[in-house]
Amino acid sequence: MAVAKWKRLKLKRIRKNARQPAKSPVVAGDVEEEEKDCIPGPKNKERGLESWLRISFRTRHLMQDLRMLMSHSKADTKMDRKEKLFVINEVCEMKNCNKCIYFEDLYMWLSNSRHGPSVKFLVQNIYTSAELKMTGNCLQGSRPLLSFHPAFNELPHYTLLKELLIQIFSTPRYHPKSQPFVDHVFTFTILDNRIWFRSFEIMEEDAAVVEIGPRFVLNLIRIFQGSFGGPTLYENPHYQSPPNTHRHIVRSITAVKYREKQQVKDVQKLRKKEPKTILPHDPTADVFVTPAEEKPPKVDLKARKKRIYKRQRKIKQKMNSGNTK
Repeated sequence: MAVAKWKRLKLKRIRKNARQPAKSPVVAGDVEEEEKDCIPGPKNKERGLESWLRISFRTRHLMQDLRMLMSHSKADTKMDRKEKLFVINEVCEMKNCNKCIYFEDLYMWLSNSRHGPSVKFLVQNIYTSAELKMTGNCLQGSRPLLSFHPAFNELPHYTLLKELLIQIFSTPRYHPKSQPFVDHVFTFTILDNRIWFRSFEIMEEDAAVVEIGPRFVLNLIRIFQGSFGGPTLYENPHYQSPPNTHRHIVRSITAVKYREKQQVKDVQKLRKKEPKTILPHDPTADVFVTPAEEKPPKVDLKARKKRIYKRQRKIKQKMNSGNTK
């Protein structure tokens, strides 16, 4: 019975194909375009992992903003302090992620998991999207445009950072969580030996943009050959750690105060050593001096009350002694 039913269905399909009219010939170029539009490419399963350890509330909100902007990202739980950074590579393999963003207190790691390279930044001037209250907005899951400063092509370590940022922040093509349109821009600008990140919404066709947020500054510390370690490829000579800069500022302020005190003491010593010049008395100096008015002597009210009280007491004693007699 099953074989007979299958044969009937096959005959129906052959009859339908015979009834359809023959298609008109198409140019080869049009066929290629139709194939490009209709046949989807291979799915890109590249994903980014976000993890954290000992972060402040501001950094936590920044991480949430980045997750909203990066549709291809995945979040992981908070790491233990005792665990080493190499454990993150195993977590990336478990989550099927190729890239990783790791927040550690004030620092941020960008890594190509397992093989490297990896970069360590100091995150400064953090402003989240909720804090800025910007008027711009973008659709969730949309693809961003990445805009880089021309200085990224001048030095080799900036070229390496550019490639790493492209692989992490750009949404892969045909990603299942992405949308097929572009409505916002990520800008990476180099100023004062730092990378400034901004996010804008594309409002109109004439490239008018409105800032969305978040915004932050990345101060490069080191570039490592491996993932979260390995030989150092580049070390920023302009970098100063926050504790060292704080100590340097405190020491400079105390040194300035000490110098000012020493200068005041030196001036006072010189003045004491100088001979005193005695000026002759000027007779016209007392011309406009008016003598002060003589004020009446002040009356002590307490003493006066005491005297009156004593008199009244003596009078009462005399009157009582007279009555007894």
